[in-house]
Order: sequence, then C-alpha cells, then structure tokens
Amino acid sequence: MTTMTDSSVREFKMPDVGEGLTEAEILKWYVQPGDTVTDGQVVCEVETAKAAVELPIPYDGVVRELHFPEGTTVDVGTSIIAVAVGDGAAAAEEPVQEAVAEAAAEEPKPEGRQPVLVGYGVSTSSTKRRPRKGTEAPAAAQTPSAAIQAELNGHGPAEPAAPAAPAAPAAPVTGDRPLAKPPVRKLAKDLGVDLATVVPSGPDGIITREDVHAAVAAPEPAQTAAPRSEPAAPAPSPSAPTSYDTTRETRIPVKGVRKATAAAMVGSAFTAPHVTEFVTVDVTRTIKLVEELKQDKEYTGLRVNPLLLIAKALLVAIKRNPDINASWDEAAQEIVVKHYVNLGIAAATPRGLIVPNIKDAHAQTLPQLAGSLGELVSTAREGKTSPAAMQGGTVTITNVGVFGVDTGTPILNPGESAILAVGAIKLQPWVHKGKVKPRQVTTLALSFDHRLVDGELGSKVLADVAAVLEQPKRLISWA
Repeated sequence: MTTMTDSSVREFKMPDVGEGLTEAEILKWYVQPGDTVTDGQVVCEVETAKAAVELPIPYDGVVRELHFPEGTTVDVGTSIIAVAVGDGAAAAEEPVQEAVAEAAAEEPKPEGRQPVLVGYGVSTSSTKRRPRKGTEAPAAAQTPSAAIQAELNGHGPAEPAAPAAPAAPAAPVTGDRPLAKPPVRKLAKDLGVDLATVVPSGPDGIITREDVHAAVAAPEPAQTAAPRSEPAAPAPSPSAPTSYDTTRETRIPVKGVRKATAAAMVGSAFTAPHVTEFVTVDVTRTIKLVEELKQDKEYTGLRVNPLLLIAKALLVAIKRNPDINASWDEAAQEIVVKHYVNLGIAAATPRGLIVPNIKDAHAQTLPQLAGSLGELVSTAREGKTSPAAMQGGTVTITNVGVFGVDTGTPILNPGESAILAVGAIKLQPWVHKGKVKPRQVTTLALSFDHRLVDGELGSKVLADVAAVLEQPKRLISWA
C-alpha cells in the first residue's frame, strides 16, 4: 500500500470565525476522505455561539481524514481535517481506493445486497440486531429493490434479486450499523436513544425521525419481579382515551447560539439596572404611509412595512437625543457616547435569537434603510448571518407584535444602552378629534440602562418615537 510523508499533509484547524469565540459545533461535512478539494472550497458548516458559518479550505489537495463527526463541538485551534497536498495528493487517493477494495473483498455475500446510506459504506458484519420486545426477527433479510439500492449506494443498476420470502412487518434489519440519515442520528443522540433498539419503518429498514420519537414514547419493559407486592393499578377501559405521546420530559442540549444568548441575557439582566417605560400610540397615519410607499416606484422590490418607519422614527429620536446612544465602560468608569448608530434588529431563527445590526443606519435614506432591513431579514431566515453582522450594535429594536403580543419588557443587548419593543398593531376604539373612532393602535416599550440614561432622557426618546409614528410627516422636518 502506498504511503506518504507527513510533510505532504496539511492540518486545517478550527478558526476563530468571530471575535473571542472559543469553540464551534460541526453541523455538516461537505467532503469525505478521498475527495479532491480546491483552495476556497467550502468543506464544512459549523455553528458558533453567534451564527452558522461555512468554512472554506485554504489549499488544494485530497482529503485524507475527517477528525470529528458531525454534531461534535470542537475547540478553536484544534485540527478538524487532514488534507494531502502537493505530491502527497496523488498518493492519498491510493490508500482510500485500496481500503474500499479490501472492504468489498472481505464483505460477506448475502443473497440480497443490503442498502446503505451514502458515505457510510457497506455493512461488513452479518451479526443481527436484537429485536425489540414484542417483535419477531424474520427468517431472512428482505432484499431491497434494485432502484432503492442504487439510489442509496450511489451505484448503477443491481443484479436482479431472487424473490424474498414474506417477513413479519416492522422487523429489524440486519447489520452492525443501523441505517439512518445524519439528522436522524443527531436527533437520537440528543434524545438519548440507542438506534440499535429502534424498530425502523422507512424503506428497506431505514430509521426515520418518527421511529426515534416512537422509541422515546415507548413504555419501559415490565420488571420480571418486584421487590415487594404492590396493588396493581386498574387497567383502562377499551373506550378510555389514550395520549398519543407518553413522554414526560425532553432534554435539549444548550449550545451554540442559544447558549451564547442565555449567557448574554443573564449577564445583561444582572449587570445593567433596567428601567422600562411604555406608551400607547395611534399609528393609523403610519399604516397609511406604508401603503403609499408600497406604490412608490422608488420602493419597488424593497421590504416596506411598519417596522421600516418605526426604525426610522427611532433613528430620528436618537438624532434629537444623542446621549441615548451610548455604552457603559466599567473598567474605565466612563460613559462612551457613540456618534454613529448600528441599529440591531432582533430575529428569531431555528438556531435561537440573534441580533444582527445595520451598520451606520443613521446615515441611510429611507429607501436604503428598506433595502438593508430586507437583506438582514432574508439572511437571518436562511441562517447565513455572519458573526461580523452581530457585532458592534448600539441600539436594538425587537418586534414582538408579529406574535400577536401587545408589549413586553425587553432585556438590553449586552453593551447597549437601549432597546425598543414594538407590540402588535390592532384596530381599537380611540378618541380622535373628539370622537371615538376605530384606529390602528400599538404599544411601545423602551428599556434602558439607568446608569447612563435617566428617566428624563428615556422619556424624551420614547415620546419622540411615538410622535413620529402618530404624525409621520415629522420625519421630514425632524430628520
């Protein structure tokens, strides 16, 4: 077998993809040993405490080894992949090919070839899994169809298989590695389920997410002997309703974005003395302006909604009250007033709450701000927000109204002095020009750090935001 020297192997280490990060979780590998990679090619996706990031390899070569499986949390600076470069790249391909050939030669030859998932290789053991209690193992493993086999193995058409004898339904498949896709394996790991004990229901014995959940919900096997006699509980009547899920608890590992958010919120809540003020405001004119802007050609293709005008109203209020845009330097015992506004927008994503910000939002026109908001939201929904986009924020907006909530008491983003919560906009009875009329009304809540923002300053900012939303023409005169 061809060998290669260590000098031809480059170790790619987990980089610090964000300021001060110490670890990251490998979400997905895009390459496998034996694959050829080029400089700049993305080889994996990792999740840091701030975002999901794709990592490109910085050189050409052939993948020799992946040091960690998906779902592993790795410290920054630890090697995660070995790549053969230069003269060693050609030599690296031979061991992989020879290993595959040797594995194929040693593989038992059952009557029907078993399907495997791409990237997991063919099972080389004929050991049968112990069946779950209450099920019977089949007399012989069923032979998968040629089409399914080709799709899973990545090979061409298979030889016709002999007809298989009928087998009992929900029978466990043979092989020492249960068949399941990576997301299902991760789910089982998170829930503490041994895939070897799960009865597969997918095509050709593949374990599905539903199978894993069913294994969690399954009751524990009855004990053969009890330490003492206990009165038996009465059996439920056949007509009594039963719950579809008997799970009482689910444990979810705290890591990545959720772990960082939890630590930041605890630190903020118990470091900065929070004060929250509220104001309920008639935003009927703002809603009308939103509809007018949607018809304006200058805003074609841009995201135009109430949040756009609320963001602009806050920027105007900060311009009129610049001391609100500051931070507290504990080490220097100084208040740092920012002469720029990096406007944060809290976004709920599948990975947790993130707060990307629009850099220098104070300098943007309304159409530019609309474009920035649209890009920020789209990037967050796709899970592509970069760590840089979440650093350096000065003031934040959180829109809880999208969930139908009237208002809340938001916690400051660490390092910032104020955060504005926007409640749901609802049609309500309102006194307008001396008469009770149905108007579009919302409630705003402004939380601020009382070390550097007193009640007067906080009240002025909140009142200015409300005044702009009630009379959006003020945007022209105040901006």
